[in-house]
Amino acid sequence: MKRADKSARRKTPSRRAAILPDDACPTCGTMMREARATLHTPVDGEDVAVPDVPHFKCPKCREQVLTYTQARRFEEDAIALYRKKYGLLSGDQIRAIRERNNLTQVELARLLRLGPNTISRWESGRNVQTAALDVLLRLIRDLPGSLDYLRDHAA
Repeated sequence: MKRADKSARRKTPSRRAAILPDDACPTCGTMMREARATLHTPVDGEDVAVPDVPHFKCPKCREQVLTYTQARRFEEDAIALYRKKYGLLSGDQIRAIRERNNLTQVELARLLRLGPNTISRWESGRNVQTAALDVLLRLIRDLPGSLDYLRDHAA
């Protein structure tokens, strides 16, 4: 068995990454500019176009970057547009149904056989309910006795 040549075993010296200013493009290092544009994101597998989204854009390589706050708002706006397109209840409407029936988020989730954090995500605009669950929420809102039925039959 031959031993490798010493020069082949030498490691290349490690280079430290350059520290870029917060407003520099992570791709090319150019200073980014504030911009607004229509951006796209999937919601339940469907492409949703959100108009007038604030973000940062590199004038050189065209890279787009959103701050955490901008990204969160962008996602919430996309979900709101999706709900509006399909006539689904808003997060505020879901909260009103729950509060009118004196239910906690966990209690409502249990009645609907959902995970304990699902209602919180719907109400805050981080997730969107299915059309079937939207109908069930409307039944709770509009049909007296439906909540008692769920209490009697929910696991």
